[in-house]
Amino acid sequence: MSGGRVERRLAAILAADVAGYSRLMEADEEGTLAALRAVRREVSDRKIAEHRGRIVKTTGDGLLIEFASVVDAVCYAVDVQRAMAERNAAMPEEKRIEFRIGIHQGDIIAEDGDIFGDGVNLAARLEGLAEPGGICVSGRVHADVAGKLDVGFTDLGEQQVKNISRPVRVFRAQLGTPKSAVETTTPLPLPDKPSLAVLPFQNLSGDPEQEYFADGMVEEITTAIARLPWLFVIARNSSFTYKGRAVDVKQVARELGVRYVLEGSVRKGGNRVRITAQLIDTATGAHIWADRFDGVLDDIFELQDQVASSVAGAIEPKLRQSEIERASRTPTANLTAYDLYLRALAQFSRYTEEGLAEAVVLARQALAIDPAYAPAAAMVGWCRGMQRLQGWGGLSADDVAEACSLARQALEAARDDSGTVWQAAYTLFVLAGEAAMAAAALDRALALNPNAALAWTAKGFIHAARNQPGAAIEAIERARRLSPFDPMAFFYAANNALAHLAARRFEQAVEWADRALHDQPRLVSAMRLKVAALAHLGHLDAARAELSRVLAIDPKLTIAGFRQYAHFAAPELLELYVAGLRLAGLPE
Repeated sequence: MSGGRVERRLAAILAADVAGYSRLMEADEEGTLAALRAVRREVSDRKIAEHRGRIVKTTGDGLLIEFASVVDAVCYAVDVQRAMAERNAAMPEEKRIEFRIGIHQGDIIAEDGDIFGDGVNLAARLEGLAEPGGICVSGRVHADVAGKLDVGFTDLGEQQVKNISRPVRVFRAQLGTPKSAVETTTPLPLPDKPSLAVLPFQNLSGDPEQEYFADGMVEEITTAIARLPWLFVIARNSSFTYKGRAVDVKQVARELGVRYVLEGSVRKGGNRVRITAQLIDTATGAHIWADRFDGVLDDIFELQDQVASSVAGAIEPKLRQSEIERASRTPTANLTAYDLYLRALAQFSRYTEEGLAEAVVLARQALAIDPAYAPAAAMVGWCRGMQRLQGWGGLSADDVAEACSLARQALEAARDDSGTVWQAAYTLFVLAGEAAMAAAALDRALALNPNAALAWTAKGFIHAARNQPGAAIEAIERARRLSPFDPMAFFYAANNALAHLAARRFEQAVEWADRALHDQPRLVSAMRLKVAALAHLGHLDAARAELSRVLAIDPKLTIAGFRQYAHFAAPELLELYVAGLRLAGLPE
């Protein structure tokens, strides 16, 4: 260094450059230099003085400015970019002068009129992240100006930038419209079913070449979620208009007319990649679901498939639950067939005798409003199957006939609705013993939506009941991977218990029955399985104690009654099951 005085101080540093400078100079060198001189004279220099800044140095296409105040630095940047947007509006695109601006606040070293240090380097890196006409600021700058200016910011998360060892929190200024104007934008009306937009995922890798991977991930997830017919999913082309833009989820909700937004990020390091995703209710700002996925980039497309499948499978029950909670707050005077169906789902999830009975009443009310509403038709059969399973409700022949008729109606009316198809298939298997038809319908449901966790567990149940334990366990494990925290996960465990009973692995059957009962203590099917498995293990005292709990819920259960209920089971499995119940003392 020279012998000049060295000084340290805290400052706001602004770095700017001209986007596409080389292209502009190659096309018209003299015209470009003249235009730049005019911009600096008429816009930049005047506003630097207005906001008490100091030009540290200029290059052919760049500018480094120091401000004592972060607010002054951001005000200068916003004023310049808005002024340049006005100047450029009437100019041909190939002749426009557009600046990229980065701002950081940090400790600097000043010497002979120049400034040095990490703060200067970081401002330059932030400028490189900004789009033409845009501004990127560090987290420190954002914290200091938040709420003080009529400009919004989008959190771009932590970014890895060149020659800076630690990740940097970056925010992008929203320049297109002042924040106050954005808040008064007329929102699009919400569709008549839950609506969702999958936003472009942020690439946090510091490697622009990974953009294709992040974009491909979003396309796969959008395609997977779009298979859910009860959900209104914004097309990829519309969602991708937000790529590289300042994004606020409430603004997205207004502009696209959606209730939910799925956003995420991709970070690559070496051969490993981490993908994060979160589902947000835009009405409340609440995070409904969030998760992360770690993988190896040996096969990028397989990893994209796995993550897309996991995200779609995991958020479906979360969306359902959120919609159920919303419907429960809807005034009864405003109920539609859809709201009644959601209320029926809420009653079903209570899994009590009263809850299942009320779910049938609500589903019938939905059908009274819309006789062609297939989800409600399938719901009646699903509830009747569960009532038969539990020994509740004293189902009459007319109840069973109505449930089967509605299930067939639902299958015909909703051939493209995976959820409706699998529920109807389950009903016709349990109540009518139509195994071949049910298996074919379930295959169709899973072709429509391979990520439908409950359809996989229904498939597992049918395999187990038909004495095919290997195929049953494979299907149920697929369900558990897709939706590990599903509110109805006790079905997975109960069906696994049945599969292990069929395989004569009685200890594992007891373990899975206990898992089901941990989540749903009154699940009679799991209790019965535990009784039979304990009896076959020779633990007769424990089997009799469990049987007493079964009979407290289903006091009319007998061997003959169980045979009538389980008519759909393969004969060899039915005899194994009955033998266990008989050993435990269930009366004939």
